[in-house]
Amino acid sequence: MYYSGLSLDRAGSRRTDRAWLQKKLTDTDTQVIPLWRDNCLVRHDQPVMLTAGELPVATEDPVLLGLDGAAAVFAADLSELEQAEALEAAGADSVVDVRGLVATRPVAECGLLAYARGILHWQRNQQFCGACGGRTGSRDGGHLRVCRQCGKLLFPRIEPAVIVLVELPGEPRRCLLGQHRQSAPNRFSTLAGFVEIGESLEDAVRREVAEEAGVTVDVVEYQGSQSWPFPAGLMVGFRSQAVSETIAVDGQELQEARWFTAADLRARIADPEIGVPYRADSIGKTLIEDWLREND
Repeated sequence: MYYSGLSLDRAGSRRTDRAWLQKKLTDTDTQVIPLWRDNCLVRHDQPVMLTAGELPVATEDPVLLGLDGAAAVFAADLSELEQAEALEAAGADSVVDVRGLVATRPVAECGLLAYARGILHWQRNQQFCGACGGRTGSRDGGHLRVCRQCGKLLFPRIEPAVIVLVELPGEPRRCLLGQHRQSAPNRFSTLAGFVEIGESLEDAVRREVAEEAGVTVDVVEYQGSQSWPFPAGLMVGFRSQAVSETIAVDGQELQEARWFTAADLRARIADPEIGVPYRADSIGKTLIEDWLREND
């Protein structure tokens, strides 16, 4: 699964050691991933990796991502530069979203780039304190920001969301997919939504399915989770069972929802005009493909 299972040692215990961080930024084996406004800087269709000595002047220290063996890996944000300036500074020829590299780059590399994207996005959007409005400064290798006025500690925030494959008991086995308002015509996918304050993950599943599709579910079973730093998500996957087959879409999030048999889904996937009902890098792919394997 993309953006998960990163083998990098995040070196949490070393983040507060400024001397160690400064030394790593002078080591010849240190790697720095430069990004520009949430995009990867690419040369000849490959993400650029700089050494610490090649790093252009930045407004703040690079963010420590972790250790690859003994070598440190940092991420540097070049967003304050104009695009042409960032390309020249990094020796790149284009900028590409991380998700645009999924088809051509290894899973582990995409996970590392997504990690860099997520932490730099938070850094760039947490320049001011939400309590007093004061300026914040980066600390602890880029994993903490501190208000220079009131001293408030600001940590990276994760926005949890649930994504669910709903199954209808009985034969033939069927699963529920919805067509979202922003989706291409005739494209259906699993249901998903953000978790609200005061709500468990399981409660969020029941609420989202009821709100969007008008379907009541009872059994809710955890399947897995996936980092989704676009910009700060954590996707938590579930399988659930519907109480009845009645559907009543809300007309806001969903335009339509249907029950599909495994044969229906395979026919759609094989149809070049419709294609797969999921992104290649989404946990929705895992949920649907697991269900199809169970129904071979």
